Order: sequence, then structure tokens, then C-alpha cells
Amino acid sequence: MGDRSPKSVQKSATQKQSKADAVSSKKQQLLAAQQATKAKLAANKKKK
Repeated sequence: MGDRSPKSVQKSATQKQSKADAVSSKKQQLLAAQQATKAKLAANKKKK
């Protein structure tokens, strides 16, 4: 388990980065959805 070859180090770094990217993209989608909901509510209020 003590494999610290450049290839394994690169692989684990890539996996960590892709996991972080996935988390940040989920946060972005959540924010976008919240903003869209707020925009719809504001549009509905203007119609009335």
C-alpha cells in the first residue's frame, strides 16, 4: 500500500480534483435553481 510512484500520486491528485469539481458544480446548480425560483416568484408578483 506504500505505492508513492509519480503515477499513483498523479492519479490520487486527479481523483481529489474531480471530486472537488463535482461538489462545486452541484453547488452551482443549486444556486442557479434557487435564483431561477426567485426570478419566477418575482415575475409572478409583477403579473398580479
